Amino acid sequence: MPFAIWTQNYNPLSSAWLSTAAAALPVTVLFYLLAVKKLHAHLAAIYALAVSIAIAALVFGMPAAMVAGAAAHGVVYGAVRIYWVLLCAVFVYEVTVETGAFRDRAGVAADSVATRGRVTTRSLALRRELRRLAAMRNRLLFELGDAVYRGDEQATEAARQHLAALDETSRQREAEMQTLIASAQDRLQRRRLEVQPTEMVELPDEPAAPVEQDPVGPAVIPEPYPPPDEGNPPEPAVIPEPGPLAPKEPAD
Repeated sequence: MPFAIWTQNYNPLSSAWLSTAAAALPVTVLFYLLAVKKLHAHLAAIYALAVSIAIAALVFGMPAAMVAGAAAHGVVYGAVRIYWVLLCAVFVYEVTVETGAFRDRAGVAADSVATRGRVTTRSLALRRELRRLAAMRNRLLFELGDAVYRGDEQATEAARQHLAALDETSRQREAEMQTLIASAQDRLQRRRLEVQPTEMVELPDEPAAPVEQDPVGPAVIPEPYPPPDEGNPPEPAVIPEPGPLAPKEPAD
């Protein structure tokens, strides 16, 4: 017979757990070599292929010709997909490099990361200083209250001066932090606009000049309908003569 028929046995070890573990061994070896041993991807794939061939032939009893055919099919099928993806990626990379879009976007991304890093570092330092100033202010308020309670005018005046200077320093640090954040946002926005594609806006057409029209004449009042009969004008209404309203008196 030119082609042999082989029926796969899904439980060759007579145990569902052992058969499943044997089938998962090639994938386990692949992940182990990649994640634990830090092996190169192509070497890990070759070792995993060898393990899968051994499991298919020795454990599942797959014929050698089918093992070779399945391995060749997997290699060709996987290689064609991988090479196609790499070809498209290289093509897109070359196009972006030639047009300068890749360099511009990469520069904007790097500048954005650096700007955010500087702003975050400075903001954290300013927040720590503001918390320290707040703690000092609480202590000065306690000293001011104690001086007022004791009636020490000199200590009261000194505490008030220190408190005013501390409040001024806190306002300066808060203003500096707000300015820092606003300048960073403005810089990021301007850098994004540098690589944003220009959009062409079409201006609407100018409205056409009004057409000169004849001056409007007097309004035309339509004739009433139905029209009156001009040949026979209406006659005045006939008013009946008044009749006797009272009974006649009897003759003598």
